[in-house]
Amino acid sequence: MPQKIILLPGDGIGPEVTEAAVSVLTYVANKFNVDISTKEKLFGGVSYDKFGTPLTQETLQACYDSDAVLLGAVGGYKWETLPHHLKPEAALLKLRKSLGLFTNIRPARVYPALIDSSSLKKEVIKGTDFIVFRELTGGIYFGEPRGYDEDKGWNTMIYTKFEIERITRMAFEAASKRKHVVTSVDKANVLECSQFWRKVVEEVANNYPTIELKNMYVDNAAMQIVRDPKQFDVILTSNLFGDIISDISGMITGSLGMLPSASLGSSYALYEPVHGSAPDICGQNIANPIASIASVAMMFEHTFDMHKAAELIFNAIERTLDEGYRTADIGNEENNIVGTTEMTKIIIQKFEEIYNEQALGVFTL
Repeated sequence: MPQKIILLPGDGIGPEVTEAAVSVLTYVANKFNVDISTKEKLFGGVSYDKFGTPLTQETLQACYDSDAVLLGAVGGYKWETLPHHLKPEAALLKLRKSLGLFTNIRPARVYPALIDSSSLKKEVIKGTDFIVFRELTGGIYFGEPRGYDEDKGWNTMIYTKFEIERITRMAFEAASKRKHVVTSVDKANVLECSQFWRKVVEEVANNYPTIELKNMYVDNAAMQIVRDPKQFDVILTSNLFGDIISDISGMITGSLGMLPSASLGSSYALYEPVHGSAPDICGQNIANPIASIASVAMMFEHTFDMHKAAELIFNAIERTLDEGYRTADIGNEENNIVGTTEMTKIIIQKFEEIYNEQALGVFTL
């Protein structure tokens, strides 16, 4: 049976980068003889415009029936004044919660060819390669009660032991295949919820004696990521702190347009670029598709369990950048600036080159 992929292109540049990612997905699947089928559904603002809701029950059911979901981007100025539950971003929160996607994985890797694109000095970021594990379905974004009136506003941060244990285990398993270091980020000097988080993380850590656990306050972690990002291997943190930390991580790599992500649960998986919908450049064929294409690589790794295919996609991206090809957000007058469609074609071409070189036994990084 084919692997069923639901496409949720969404708003703004979402359809453009999703189309690019599907081109790579289809090409690589054919190369590795993986049978896939794709079906597209409206999601976010465009769904609200047509159906009066950013996430229909039909779309949600299609995601339940899928092997993986590939999302583009949601949101835009057009829908900012809608009530909270009708905003495109609310649909994303509901989708994550409905599918039980409790772990968000965001790699932060500095490509050598883009080392000058970061706002930080290259000697600071050279060699940076870490992953943020963000708890995605608990914490203050979902806690009740919540609301505001004329005099005050309130939200509730709450975590259960089960929620903390399951993402902690995933972070430690990932660290066991990397540099064997987990940094748990919290605010245990102020928040009781973070004190509980730290207690549970330390209990789980006892089951992984070969993994070093470091505890770090979130304000210090934000500073350390900018000061010395190479010190990190796997960062484990809660929903709110992960939202902030992962965007900081994105900027040290040069552009949010470079960052993929995977949101995983016990039964479902969703892949999406970290960047937003960028409505100001929508339809101009200048959006950077690399984050969405790299999200496809993560799909091959986590859903299809095809690590070689994932590796080749990342290698193709790296070679494309090494040869000077850039979209406008990461390029300058010294680069070969190309559009969304052309960048996608070049990455596929480089994938083919690397694939053939490996077949001939002449491949070198």
